[in-house]
Amino acid sequence: MNKAALRSEIRHLKRTFTRERLDEWSMAITRAVLDDARLAAARRVLLYHPLPDEVDTTPLISRLQATHEIILPVVRGDDLELRRHDGRLAEGAYGILEPTGPLLSDLSTVGVAIIPGMAFDTSGNRLGRGKGYYDRLLPRLDCPKVGICFPFQLLPAVPYEAHDVPMDAVATVTGDGPSIIDTLPRR
Repeated sequence: MNKAALRSEIRHLKRTFTRERLDEWSMAITRAVLDDARLAAARRVLLYHPLPDEVDTTPLISRLQATHEIILPVVRGDDLELRRHDGRLAEGAYGILEPTGPLLSDLSTVGVAIIPGMAFDTSGNRLGRGKGYYDRLLPRLDCPKVGICFPFQLLPAVPYEAHDVPMDAVATVTGDGPSIIDTLPRR
């Protein structure tokens, strides 16, 4: 399946689940991320403020603010800039709430990045929304990258290109419950 068709299929699947079900999965995924050793080792964590159809990271942001420095992306033109989350948010591009805190210029200080996507596979391949924002950001990050998705977004294979940056792990819910799946090398 090509990328556009796969995005369309995932959008359709998202609409088949109730908000309550998506919230249950979001809370379970939050627990898995909080228990992950990569997070415990990081001082600065890149997260994202969710769109309505994404894994809800607001409880994760709230929980981590006491122990970690939270970094959130801000859309600037065709790119994402990273800003410290100091508790204040303003509506930005696409209706996404964005931080108003100071700009993070040294990306090497990010300890772990939690990355949204339309779909992932166990080789760490990620399918984004198609605008390329994270495609331009990910090569600039030198830290563990953890994709985060609902169970139906974890697929056997996701189309990718040579320049796509794979995730080191994927946080989701499987038949065994919430988990962080370390990815395998690309096939």
